[in-house]
Amino acid sequence: MIQGLYRFMIELTNGRWTSVILRRFARSSVSRFMIPSFAKIYHLNQEEMEKELSDYPTLHDLFVRTLKREARVIDKSEETVVSPVDAVIEDVGQIKETSDILVKGKRYSIEEMLGDQELLAKYIHGTYMILYLSPSHYHRIHSPVNGIVTKQWTLGSKSYPVNKLGLKYGVRTLAKNYRVITEAKTDYGHVAIVKVGAMFVNSIETTHKGSELEKGSEMAYFSFGSTVVLLFEKDIFQIDSTIHTPKEIKVGEKIGVFR
Repeated sequence: MIQGLYRFMIELTNGRWTSVILRRFARSSVSRFMIPSFAKIYHLNQEEMEKELSDYPTLHDLFVRTLKREARVIDKSEETVVSPVDAVIEDVGQIKETSDILVKGKRYSIEEMLGDQELLAKYIHGTYMILYLSPSHYHRIHSPVNGIVTKQWTLGSKSYPVNKLGLKYGVRTLAKNYRVITEAKTDYGHVAIVKVGAMFVNSIETTHKGSELEKGSEMAYFSFGSTVVLLFEKDIFQIDSTIHTPKEIKVGEKIGVFR
């Protein structure tokens, strides 16, 4: 019963007023009493948390928890691209001439996802990767590359589920959900980091300041389980041979190399 309640709260609700109510609840001191059951149901790794479970004053604070410094090792090799999140790699492939990608049997438009036709051309025939964060994952987002931010913008309003059922049955969730997009220029070409909200309007909080990105440095965090879509310019990225779908991955682990 409790697990069903959490699933309802985190994965299924997208209405404006219910989202406001649940957001307020998650940030209230009353939600603290749900922390032990949440940690148990979602098998949170308490050993890697920066704080003890009892030190989190609200459920929201637990969602956006930070980790011990040594909990994640960042691959610092110059040519590598690393995972920006703890997640499951749900899909990876090539962006078609029409700007479409096929995910869970559904077509999504990269043009619609980016909302900027001028930027689109460089990503045609490039590579996309979709990383899904469940409620159990660490929710902070780190830079997958070294580079300079050329543009950052926000699109969408509502946030529908982006789990497997959401991707399969939702209406263009990756391209229509509330999302914060960061484009970075690397020594090899451009990368777009699309942070897609899964619940609660404006559930993505940006923490990075300035224009320079350092691989492994924190960029933002999700308030709830969400998705990151990585888009690579044509002919600059090669997926690591160990990557398959679905695959669990952690922040800082190698997902491929620039070429």
